[in-house]
Amino acid sequence: MNHPPLILLSLGIVLALAPSAHGQEPVGRPAEAVSVAGSIRVRYEALEGQFRPGRPPRDDLWSLRSILFAEWNPGPFRVAGEIHDSRAFGVGAGRAPTTGEVNVLEPVQLYLASDFKDALGKESRLSLQAGRFTLNLGSRRLVAADDYRNTTNGYTGARADLRFPDRSGATLFYTLPQQRRPEDPEALRNNSFELDREDGSQRLYGGYVSRPLPGGAGLAEAGYVRFRETDRRDRPTRDRNLHSVSARVITDAKPGRIDYELELIRQTGHVRASLQDSAPLLDVSAWFVHADAGYSFQHVWRPRLSVEYDRATGDDPGGRYTRFDTLFGMRRADLAPAGIYAALGRTNLETLGLRLEATPSRRLDVFASGRALWADSARDSFSTTGVRDPSGASGRFAGYQFEGRARYWIRPDALRAELNAAILKKEGLLAEAPNANPSGDTHYVSLALTASF
Repeated sequence: MNHPPLILLSLGIVLALAPSAHGQEPVGRPAEAVSVAGSIRVRYEALEGQFRPGRPPRDDLWSLRSILFAEWNPGPFRVAGEIHDSRAFGVGAGRAPTTGEVNVLEPVQLYLASDFKDALGKESRLSLQAGRFTLNLGSRRLVAADDYRNTTNGYTGARADLRFPDRSGATLFYTLPQQRRPEDPEALRNNSFELDREDGSQRLYGGYVSRPLPGGAGLAEAGYVRFRETDRRDRPTRDRNLHSVSARVITDAKPGRIDYELELIRQTGHVRASLQDSAPLLDVSAWFVHADAGYSFQHVWRPRLSVEYDRATGDDPGGRYTRFDTLFGMRRADLAPAGIYAALGRTNLETLGLRLEATPSRRLDVFASGRALWADSARDSFSTTGVRDPSGASGRFAGYQFEGRARYWIRPDALRAELNAAILKKEGLLAEAPNANPSGDTHYVSLALTASF
């Protein structure tokens, strides 16, 4: 499976880099320190009024996700491992389970890491990590460890993080994304075990730099992410070779003040027109923008009202490929629940909405949002729904989405309940496209219980 050679090589990189940190002293912890943590989440999801073309009008799913994390810190270095066991039950006959729902007994994390103080100046800190690990970089819109989805994203390689006392910093990483297995529908339906793989057919690397805004009330950040993909014998690909350059400014939310976030991502490179080896390579020219502005009220519930705008380009006929690719980014925080819903993603989408969030108590947090939906390109598949009108006659407008979430700690830090709900009101493109599902508006609900230890 290519795991041991790559992991050993990655660990060797850390060992080789560590002494070069200008002889600085590692940041140690108590000798022989061992920590163990974990969680078990059981969740039920139900969807009526399916929007995906050709699918039955109703779908539901029981899923179980168990996570066990352990870390041993004998001194200068620490060794950590984390096993994810993700299973799905009751998958209906109208569809097959996916690797977003099933990944049995997978060692998503197994890494060696160390911290070095004063590495590049007084009170600076250098952290080195190598092996298998999860990644959450920048805004998490390109590289993230998905938490709502039943399975997560893992990466194998090395990373270095540098932090300075003024909150500025930099991150460099070189990884091979873990490709979840098995892929066979019957094996997934049976929750069969097979180790994930990573190899040179997919490579993800780049870096981020950040520094505080004047006055320290926020952060400015720039990033570069490159994703390279080539065919494997058992998996043809579109040979994506994508360069994503991002710039982001975000301010802190504080009572009685306006806060904002603005992120721009420009994507270039090339991609094949289809999975065929003989398909022409198309130049990529795509972009994404996220903007929001909010106000936090001075109230014990800490309510915040914000207006949000997202736009990700879609593809139009012609010699270029202009559909934005969110790579390994999360969707839940900005757009919609994942799971069996997953209607909205950062591709061929324009949306404007309002969000209200509050924390009525230490145990309870809630939010609700509503947004209008358009396709960036009327001829491309709308976001991640699969609904498309190649003629463009159905127009760009797709309808509205209303959603909300409530989370409550039944037992603080030990047992939490979570309720998610969404309504997708289909209009225009989602209702009139030639392949639109005629099952009416979409209603989605999920209920989860998570025990942590």
